[in-house]
Amino acid sequence: MSGGRQRDGSMTLAMGGARHVPEPDPIARDYLLLGLRLGQHVPGLVDGYYGPAELKAAVDMEQLRPPSRLRDDAAALRERTLAEVAEADRRHWLAVQCRALETQAAALAGEVLPYEEHLLRCFAWRPVRRDESVFDEAAAALDALLPGPDPLADRLATWDALFTVDPERLPAVADWLVGRFRERAERLFGLPEGEQLRVALVRGQPWSGYNWYEGSRRSRVDLNLDLPIRAAELARTIAHETYPGHHLEHAWKEAALVDRVQRLEASILLINTPECLVSEGLADLGYRFAVPPDGEAELLVELYERAGLPIAADPAAARGAAERQVAMRAPRRRLAEARVNAALLRHADGASHDDTLAYLCRHGRLPEPIAAKRLEFIEHPLWRTYVFVYHEGEALLARWLEAVPEPDRPGRFGRLLSEQLTPTAVAAELAPAA
Repeated sequence: MSGGRQRDGSMTLAMGGARHVPEPDPIARDYLLLGLRLGQHVPGLVDGYYGPAELKAAVDMEQLRPPSRLRDDAAALRERTLAEVAEADRRHWLAVQCRALETQAAALAGEVLPYEEHLLRCFAWRPVRRDESVFDEAAAALDALLPGPDPLADRLATWDALFTVDPERLPAVADWLVGRFRERAERLFGLPEGEQLRVALVRGQPWSGYNWYEGSRRSRVDLNLDLPIRAAELARTIAHETYPGHHLEHAWKEAALVDRVQRLEASILLINTPECLVSEGLADLGYRFAVPPDGEAELLVELYERAGLPIAADPAAARGAAERQVAMRAPRRRLAEARVNAALLRHADGASHDDTLAYLCRHGRLPEPIAAKRLEFIEHPLWRTYVFVYHEGEALLARWLEAVPEPDRPGRFGRLLSEQLTPTAVAAELAPAA
């Protein structure tokens, strides 16, 4: 059996042929039931489900459990996990996941925590407010790379417009990128047998791309057309959602955790839990494996050509533009971290919608339509707590990855694809020995 969430937030089950689903042990069974029951209160909390269909059917048929009962269920399951689960990695993973579900159930029951404390309990990680000088330094670097008399936000918008991919060309370009990244992922990490994915175009979403994992090693990846899609952003989004990002992670964890060692708790994907910080961090970090630094400009030049961009007609101009885009990537990523501060301003400090929008425009150097789309994500009931996991996850995992020699990094990244690692477990490996 496999499951995925429709774009309206409801869950659907899809028949996955004759795939055998292992029987969960009592801890995994109760964890799956807890996640499914809480998901009935929070549309979108269950991001994917490919566990036993009979558990999903039973939850659908039973009377809705009140949030206070689910809070108590989560706390009790966490205590059972700590007492009964023998494997240290599994025990810790389940315990922090249960704490996140307990926190979300308690919030539904009316127990309101300060925003940052709520984040800590959900993700087992506390976000760090960025010093605004970081944004000024990034803007200065971009000023040097893209000089001109107009405000930097306007110059960036004009520059980006040169690389807008026509929606009609998107399917073919996306398929090419998926194929290229898949070949590289196969060489570095291997692929679980039978994995596959498809790409679709959608509108009316607060995100730019999304992976819907359906089980049986299958994903659907949606690309959102609400805002123009730029060539370089498309490459990063495809790597994030497919190889070696979300699709490869979910497919390998299904093979390694669910099928191989029967840790059935991995057959449900739950938003606003510690697994998300690791998952989004690895998906962002994976770009460096999908596109080697010395090959990024070459990839972009071919991408311009396949997308039919006018600049591709002049090879020298295309190469120069690609090299400039590569140089701009790091400072632009730093500017994107203004979203971390914006979310804290909005939800921890009580800043107004308009003041937060102005902050994103000013410190993120964004034109207002794009800043408004970013703020839509920050203010969304489900994603208001999620906005941190990208930058915080990538920063944590990058430190962890770079703690080993370069030749060992693919192997270390491969652990993220198949092990039950948590933010605190990763951080513990970085801590100096006592």
